[in-house]
Order: sequence, then C-alpha cells, then structure tokens
Amino acid sequence: MTRTVRDAAILLKHMASVDPKDSTSVDVPVPDYEDGLEAGVKGLRIGIPKEYRIDGAPPEIDALWSKGAEWLKAQGAEIVEVSLPHTKYALPTYYIVAPAEASSNLARYDGVRFGHRTAAAGDIIELYEKSRAEGFGKEVQRRILIGTYVLSSGYYDAYYARAQKLRTLIARDFSEAFNKCDVLLTPATPGPAFGVGDKTADPVSMYLNDVFTVPVNLAGLPAISVPSVLSHDGLPLGLQLIGRAFDEATVLRAARAIERCAGFNAAPGAWWRGT
Repeated sequence: MTRTVRDAAILLKHMASVDPKDSTSVDVPVPDYEDGLEAGVKGLRIGIPKEYRIDGAPPEIDALWSKGAEWLKAQGAEIVEVSLPHTKYALPTYYIVAPAEASSNLARYDGVRFGHRTAAAGDIIELYEKSRAEGFGKEVQRRILIGTYVLSSGYYDAYYARAQKLRTLIARDFSEAFNKCDVLLTPATPGPAFGVGDKTADPVSMYLNDVFTVPVNLAGLPAISVPSVLSHDGLPLGLQLIGRAFDEATVLRAARAIERCAGFNAAPGAWWRGT
C-alpha cells in the first residue's frame, strides 16, 4: 500500500479510528505511529517460529529470513525461538472461515439493492442469477460456493464449527509466543510472486502462497511485509513482522529497522519498453 514504512505509519495513523456503525471497530487511543519509528529495536525480543520452516521452500527464502534476524540482532535485538504448534492447520482453517464469511457477506449483492445489475433478466430469479454470474469473477464465485457448502446443513459442524475451534487454538499459540518475545519475524511468502493467471488451474497451489500470512489474519494481529531483496530472477522477496494486538507501533519500529538495513530500492522496469 505504501513505498516506505514511514508512509505506512502515516497512512495507518489516519485510517485507524472507531466507527459507531461498525461493530468490529474498537474504541482505543491511536498513537502517533510515525513518532516512534526511529526508536530502534535495541532490547526487543524477536521471535523466530520454528514451524514456519517448510519443506520445498526456495533456499533464498531461508537465507533472507536468517539475514533479517542478523540485521535485527546487529541493532541490539535478542533473537529467540518460539513455537506456533497449530500453524500447520492455519491454511485449511482460513480457507474454510474466509469463504464462509465471503458467502455470508456477499449474499446481499443480488442486483436489487447492492452490486452489479444485469441488463438481461426476464424475471427476478434470472436477475439474481445473472447479476451474480456477471458481477463476480471466477475466484470470488469459487469462494462463495465453498463458503455456502461449509455453512450448509449437515456440514456446518464438520467444517465451519471445527475451523472456528482451530482458529481459537491458533490465536492462543500467538498469545503464548508473545510471552517470550515482542515481535515475530517470518518470511512474507514461500517464494516470489507468480505470474497473473499462472495458478488459476490449481487453486490449492495458489493458496499455498498464503501459508505465512493467513495465521495472522486468523489471530487478528497486526503485521507488515517489508520488501528486502530480489530473487535470482529479479522479483522482490519480503520479510513479515507480526506484533501483539494493537501494538502496531512496535511492528512499525521493527519494520523500519529491517528497511534501514535492507536498503531496498529496486523498481520495476518500464513495461511499455519491455525492460
């Protein structure tokens, strides 16, 4: 969303607030995130989750992760190993919970009051069906179908209810990890970005690229991805920093420390020139 950590701090300061019409927003003071950016990481404990080391990840991902830990240690942080034992369940849990929420939230987009409205409807049923078929892309349709399935009678307890229980365990893992550290350091993705359309025929392979980020979403924690190096084929690789709930200030401090060491200034070539 931003080019620098400082810009992210400025943007967050102006985005964070309570909304009386949003039951998910929280009325807590919003600090000046930019003010503490240069405080450094001296004295912070940086947790390295051992479960985030996955088989088959490119060696350059592991090398970047080690380098990130070295950068923070050189600035005075303490590196500690932590455990998030339910990490292996995070991806399937997320891809039950998130599609279920998508199915529920997007049910109102029927062409009547919300969303795209088809111009080729003969009756109300066709209005619903064609509006949703035309207005949602293939991936959105796939997630709505998955969500509707896991919420349906006979499958709710087997899938959605169990996923919610696992979500609680995943959140508890993070809470226990933060008894030993202040911030977690992980890779942002298991590899560089894939091309547009490369994995649409294999959704599971596509979803596996979220393996390091979905646990954070399930636990409701702040996290930031900081581009740090280029892969061997010239694509950016990033490091992720995860903090306690409502402790964005510490996450941004640590991100600024990574950014300072990485000195990442790569920019894409001019696409119209083919460079």
